[in-house]
Amino acid sequence: MPELTHFNQQGRAKMVDVTEKAVTLRTAVAAGEIHVSAETMTHIKSGTLKKGDVLAVAQVAGIQAAKHTWELIPMCHPLPLTGIDITFRLSDEPCMVEIAAVVTCTGVTGVEMEALAAVSAAALTVYDMCKAIQKDMRITNIRLLEKSGGKSGGYRAEG
Repeated sequence: MPELTHFNQQGRAKMVDVTEKAVTLRTAVAAGEIHVSAETMTHIKSGTLKKGDVLAVAQVAGIQAAKHTWELIPMCHPLPLTGIDITFRLSDEPCMVEIAAVVTCTGVTGVEMEALAAVSAAALTVYDMCKAIQKDMRITNIRLLEKSGGKSGGYRAEG
């Protein structure tokens, strides 16, 4: 099992020093789902919610979250992100919005947290935009699908 690097000699949290790491192209893909009712899905598709275009707002929220991950997650480094793409797939059976985020940078540390933050914020924004008509939506299955770059190399989730 790999050694945990976010603790100093006193056992207290620290931000990992990445000064000596090589600059490489780093990419991460994350995904998640928000399960909604058929009525909510109809409103999302038709754009008839009072707050506006749900997916357009969720897209911007996801992009903003990726850019600000270092401000939300205490041990994340600020990164010069070079690309953020949020995509949505609407499913009627089961009724859900599937969210995917691809984040890239050329840097010394990975962008997994930025991709996960993007998906999370997009899902939370869908919830916020739709909560007037449905309170029991479920945000589920937020996960890292793949990553590339860096010393540890690539990762691809099974299944």
